[in-house]
Amino acid sequence: MATDEIDELLTLEEAAKILRVTPGTLRRWDRTGHFKAVRVGVRRGVGDRRYKRQDVENYLKDNK
Repeated sequence: MATDEIDELLTLEEAAKILRVTPGTLRRWDRTGHFKAVRVGVRRGVGDRRYKRQDVENYLKDNK
């Protein structure tokens, strides 16, 4: 797989800052399916949330 095919992942805090929402809002959106996170690692059995940069950019374009 080529490097350009791998999505850049943003942390919860990075994505929240770009989207101008709180981290709690992003957590809620993930739980409700409004904006899904990618889970990485094993933290409390579920993993840390990460967000694909392309998904964040697309969301901003679609919700101007």
